[in-house]
Amino acid sequence: MPLTIEGYSVLHQMMRIRWTAWRQLRAGLKREIVHEAAALLSGMEQMSSSGSGGQSALFSLLGHKGDLMLVHFRSSFDELNRAEMQIAQLRLSDYLEPASSYLSVIELGLYESSVKTYRELAEQGLEPHSDEWKQAIKEILKRQTEAMRPRLFPEIPKAKYVCFYPMDRRRGEDKNWYTLPIEERARQMHEHGLVGRRYAGEVKQIITGSIGFEDWEWGVDLFADDPLVFKKLIYEMRFDEVSAVYAQFGTFYVGVRCSWCNLGKLLNGEVPEVSR
Repeated sequence: MPLTIEGYSVLHQMMRIRWTAWRQLRAGLKREIVHEAAALLSGMEQMSSSGSGGQSALFSLLGHKGDLMLVHFRSSFDELNRAEMQIAQLRLSDYLEPASSYLSVIELGLYESSVKTYRELAEQGLEPHSDEWKQAIKEILKRQTEAMRPRLFPEIPKAKYVCFYPMDRRRGEDKNWYTLPIEERARQMHEHGLVGRRYAGEVKQIITGSIGFEDWEWGVDLFADDPLVFKKLIYEMRFDEVSAVYAQFGTFYVGVRCSWCNLGKLLNGEVPEVSR
């Protein structure tokens, strides 16, 4: 298996607004509820800059799959649970219904360096999974984690749009990603990554691992100021061998970034303003 390094724990919360119940509230009570929610959520949005180890962002979802999506980056699952419980205690939560959720951790797969590392350890005569082998792997992962820290613990990009979707690698009887030699998987992933690099500057991609946490194996977040980039990038990537032969995709969610201070406008049915 390829070595991986992990960063922030991530939770996506997709919510539906109980519009019928919300519209029945008097204007003053609506303002109180929004003020309470905005106070908590604006603090969550600024957590990263204050050094508290995480951040949250709010998106207004397009389509029937939900109305809101909250994205939380935190230092641990405990902190994700804390954020989830804080939101559940808001009076606003009485007017929200869960539509879906996704739990994962930011992950970088080290395919190329894994092949190199395994080869070097074999040349040193280290038995796989021996104490010496495990210690060498541990030291390598520690160095890689420090080198990749900005990618493992990023701020949530401030782009106007987000596209989130889960995905698997095929495990069927005819084609099975997990039976390919690691060298072949590394080659295909390298070619796959070259497509993404051509969109650098237009889209920010954050990959999260969810094996053992969700029904899907990975989550993908794409952030961009032009939503057409999502279509172009994903379409082009599907012509790669790794996607054309081995990829399976789940439900796609597309949202518009919403500033916490404009939460009241959003709940009044107005188009959200971008949080910058």
